[in-house]
Amino acid sequence: MNGPLGFTPQSLAEEAMQAQAKLAAGLDTLREVEDIDYGATRREEVWRDGKVVLYRFVGDSKPTAKVPMLIAYALVNRPYMVDLQADRSLVKGLLARGQDVYVLDWGYPDRSDRFLMLEDYIQRFLGGAVDHLRERFGLDAINLLGICQGGAFSLCYASLNPDKVRNLVTMVTPVDFHTDDNMLSNWVQSLDVDLFVDTLGNVPADLMNYCYLMLKPFRLNMQKYVGLVDILDDKKALEDFLRMEKWIFDSPDQAGEAFRQFLKQFYQGNGFVNGGIDIGGREVHLGLVEMPVLNIFAEQDHLVPPAASKALKELVGTEDYTELSFRGGHIGIYVSGRAQHEVPQTIHDWLGKR
Repeated sequence: MNGPLGFTPQSLAEEAMQAQAKLAAGLDTLREVEDIDYGATRREEVWRDGKVVLYRFVGDSKPTAKVPMLIAYALVNRPYMVDLQADRSLVKGLLARGQDVYVLDWGYPDRSDRFLMLEDYIQRFLGGAVDHLRERFGLDAINLLGICQGGAFSLCYASLNPDKVRNLVTMVTPVDFHTDDNMLSNWVQSLDVDLFVDTLGNVPADLMNYCYLMLKPFRLNMQKYVGLVDILDDKKALEDFLRMEKWIFDSPDQAGEAFRQFLKQFYQGNGFVNGGIDIGGREVHLGLVEMPVLNIFAEQDHLVPPAASKALKELVGTEDYTELSFRGGHIGIYVSGRAQHEVPQTIHDWLGKR
């Protein structure tokens, strides 16, 4: 029986022996682990503009969908969270259901990209990829899937170019940046963004990662590494852990001017709700988003709280609006076991009806 503190000297000793055995086994396991990479599906480059590349994913069979799907991810991480590994891949799930899937890789900005604007990312890069696919397939419009910040970019693009987007899917996408539970937004409300960018130029990836880790400091800086001891004798589990760690810390720097505009117009100005988002001299109005919209959000998302995403319903102009509430977090919506069936099947079924 445990003592008043929930443990006894004997239970502590047993736990210490178990941890020692795990650590000893870990020495052998780590020697067996090979180089860890992510991106499970073969892909081919089909279009490029500078550092920005459009890839087509190549599945085991030819796609049956007649309209291609373009995935636009956030700038702060690499886009292959959607294709992390063979058993955790939104892309593989979509390909298996006959979709023709493309992803836009924003690349790694350097000092030469310091003055890239939101207009470059939304109209030049995202718009260039859309136009390439429209021309390649002989279509007026394609399907667009925007994730997180990439979802915000996709909403802007669909508002400014509604005739080029047939169906719009947004995943864990922030829309109302001023909800009370948005910790990241609360942090930056008083930030002098101009001084920040003028001092740094491009925003270092390590600084951005540190900010995200501090949203859950105990869980993301200590608890997960303590938990690592429990899987040191499991080669596959250890490889999965290392693959996720590699993705988390393989982050691009942020182009300074685009970062300045995004924080001021979206996080501080809450432009989707209040107006004032200016992309190359044109204002974004979500009321012009009149194509069908599927909005997928995560119920335990600490980066994009559900209320921040659900606000989209009252702002878009379409009458064909659908929501999917997913039980999980910001990353779990791509990699959890339940997500592997639920998310791609929902997207496929929704597109099939349109």
